[in-house]
Amino acid sequence: MQHNHFLLVRVILSSLIMMASPVLFADSLQSLLMPGPLISAHEKYEEECDQCHDTSNKERQGQLCMQCHEHENILEDINNKSGFHGRLAEKYSNNCKHCHTDHKGRNAKIVLLNASTFDHLNTDFPLKGAHAKATCKACHEPEEKFSQAPSDCYSCHKSSDVHKGKQGKKCDSCHQASDWKKTAFDHEKTDFPLTGRHEKTRCAACHIDQKYKDTPTACSSCHQIDDIHGGSFGKKCNTCHDTEKWEKTRFDHDKKTEFPLLGNHKKASCNSCHVSGDVNQELPKKCYGCHKNDDSHKGRYGKKCKSCHTPAAWQKQTFDHSKKTDFPLSGIHKKTSCNQCHKGDLYEDELKARCIDCHKKDDVHKGNQGSNCDSCHNEKGWNDRVLFDHDLTRFPLIGMHAVAQCEECHLSENYGETDSDCNLCHAADDVHEMKLGTRCADCHNPNSWGTWLFDHNKTTDFDIDGAHKKLGCYDCHQTATKGKVKATKDCIACHRSRDIHNRQFGRHCGDCHTTKSFKEISIKR
Repeated sequence: MQHNHFLLVRVILSSLIMMASPVLFADSLQSLLMPGPLISAHEKYEEECDQCHDTSNKERQGQLCMQCHEHENILEDINNKSGFHGRLAEKYSNNCKHCHTDHKGRNAKIVLLNASTFDHLNTDFPLKGAHAKATCKACHEPEEKFSQAPSDCYSCHKSSDVHKGKQGKKCDSCHQASDWKKTAFDHEKTDFPLTGRHEKTRCAACHIDQKYKDTPTACSSCHQIDDIHGGSFGKKCNTCHDTEKWEKTRFDHDKKTEFPLLGNHKKASCNSCHVSGDVNQELPKKCYGCHKNDDSHKGRYGKKCKSCHTPAAWQKQTFDHSKKTDFPLSGIHKKTSCNQCHKGDLYEDELKARCIDCHKKDDVHKGNQGSNCDSCHNEKGWNDRVLFDHDLTRFPLIGMHAVAQCEECHLSENYGETDSDCNLCHAADDVHEMKLGTRCADCHNPNSWGTWLFDHNKTTDFDIDGAHKKLGCYDCHQTATKGKVKATKDCIACHRSRDIHNRQFGRHCGDCHTTKSFKEISIKR
């Protein structure tokens, strides 16, 4: 009701003004009907509505805006469909008031932008890589229109330019937005394509002080300080080296010199032989010229190293002792090192070929068996398959004796003095403690200690029968006896303690008793 009353008042006042003066009516009516004050930038046009409005054609309002804002190139962007305004939908691009509504007061902001929701894809500069993480104020200066921010790299990154402008302002020809340090410059398009280790080298390593133009391409220009040859090999490093690895050389020593590299010589570094660094200096071609200090023989074997050694391995010898000497090497001798036999000068010292000449210290017989070692021993091994035929002695080896080691029986160096009596070797093994004598062979044989064939009835004059068959040997043989066993056949010798007659009937128990049992009486008549 109040609104209607206010409208009625305005209509009445308008009528009165119109009656007074038509011109005054027009100006006063526009002021009266204006929805609110203009912003401060448009304040001077507040009484000139036709600057922005065409009462006869509302569609012209957008054109009127462009006439004033022509300097901001908004119309150019719309026509070219570029920039923020040129990318807006057509219904918005020519209708400024859709976004910029005035008559909201002097301090109103009619250019609104929400930094958190604004989509930079709607501009000529989509944010990529590290730009997507940058804040607005990092690129847009305060009090500067957003559309006026420069889009070329150099305008923002001038202070970061390590090249100090020497490479021009087209930063994106080498760099990319994802990572400033990651370059996309294609060195293949230059006169110096990058290969091998050069691909991993930083730009500044070759381009000193950011000087990229007229950089020298000769190896020695950059690697002179790395030249271990001291310039003695010249400046054409690529004659021997390549970009893959500095230590890897491709110089063909076999084709370009009179000394082909064989064996371990191929693995040797250049300066191992070319000590001075001067490859043009003539080096000795004979082994001894380089390997004198390595000669473990101290010159005793002469200077013709290759008569024994090869370049394949210093320790690998090719000297054929069997063909070139009067002493062919066989058996253990093949594994023996040279200096075990050749302790003096190889050519001046004449070695004797008899075993005892070298093995006198190893002779466990101390010379008692003579000097013809090979009559028993062979070169396969000192103790391996001794060839001595023991069967030709007075003590042939049979049974377990055949596998016994010599020193088990021969306790002294003089093997000929060894006694053949069993008890002398086996006294410690005698479980009978000599109660059965020392003639072990009467019961035992060499095949096995535990196998015995003694027949008491056949071997002795005392037959075992009756209750005697159940007795053990020690029941009768209770004292140690040396040599042959000597025991009495008298019953009383064993049964004295059981004589209930107290010797009244004499010593001949067998006259009444039998061997089956004492209780069985069989009186002899």
